[in-house]
This record gives sequence, C-alpha cells and structure tokens, in this order.
Amino acid sequence: MTDITRFDTKIAIVVRDDLATWQKLNVASFLAGGLVGSYPELAGERYADASGKDYGPLIRQPILIFAATADDLTRVLNRATERGLQPSIYTRELFSTGNDTDNRAAVAAVPTQNLDLAGVAIHAERRIIDKIVKGLSLHP
Repeated sequence: MTDITRFDTKIAIVVRDDLATWQKLNVASFLAGGLVGSYPELAGERYADASGKDYGPLIRQPILIFAATADDLTRVLNRATERGLQPSIYTRELFSTGNDTDNRAAVAAVPTQNLDLAGVAIHAERRIIDKIVKGLSLHP
C-alpha cells in the first residue's frame, strides 16, 4: 500500500553543480542533518524489521535536491532569508575544516554577501519553497 500523503511543507536542498560527486553527497548529508537539528519534527519514528531489529529514524518526508550555480545559491539564500526562513548552509571552506567548531568559525569569518556557498537547505510551506527554488532544476 502506497501512502500518498501530500505534505503541507517541502524540503529542498540546493547543491552547487560544479562540486565533485563526493562533495555533493557530503554537502547534502550535512544539510539534511542541519534541517533535522533546526526542525526536530522532521525526524520520523524509529524503524523495526520483522526480526525485531531496531533502526534509526529517517526524515519523514521526501527531500528534493536541486543543482545550482554559485549565483543561484546566493539567490536561494537571499530569497529564503527575505522570507524570514533560517536556512542551513554549507560553504566551500568547510571542506578544509575538521570539526564543528572550526566550521562555525569559518562561516563567522565571512560576511553574508561573500559566502562561497556549496549548498543551502530549506524547509517551509510548499508554496514558499517553490518560489525560492523557482528556475532551478532537480539534480540529475
């Protein structure tokens, strides 16, 4: 049986298209975790198989992943913050840091307009997300 629930909200992760594949996967993973940290209600229930083994929860709704240029990412960030959202971001500098403290310091050292974005993740009402990612294509 397929659950055809239509969610009132949408999750979008926008990843820079000129990154190496491992970097794109890394960015998307970190950003998904950031969204669950910001919106704990995104975490679903724990899973269990028929043998009684327990597994961790997953995000409770689909995630749309879009490809974007550096300019597109800046536009997405601006559109999101103009609408009062608090997106999760990943900058290119974070590929060279090794821990969360250094990650936050790397972002804190750069003004918003100069952030070298590798990815942005947002969660909001469907129509708001649609406006923010307008013009972008889903990642191939």
